[in-house]
Amino acid sequence: MPVGGSAQVKDPASGDAIYIVQPAAGQYCAFSAICTHSGCTVDAPRDGRMYCPCHGSRFDAGTGAVVNGPATKPLPKYSVTRNGDRLELGNRQQT
Repeated sequence: MPVGGSAQVKDPASGDAIYIVQPAAGQYCAFSAICTHSGCTVDAPRDGRMYCPCHGSRFDAGTGAVVNGPATKPLPKYSVTRNGDRLELGNRQQT
């Protein structure tokens, strides 16, 4: 996956969409694709942001932080581990 790129996977527990992103070379993180405002699925990251098509919330693609509301909570984060040429999705982290 290129820097700034993403891959969509599913949370094995809930089946919800998750985006794994590479905001900087060799740095990988993953965030729930479910908006914390109304539960809509946010669009795939572009230009360093994830956008919710329902009410316009924007999230930072590298941190999951709210950039623009109405959402007030960041996107839930998951751990990601690089194992050779594979990325392994870990558990959802507590906020």
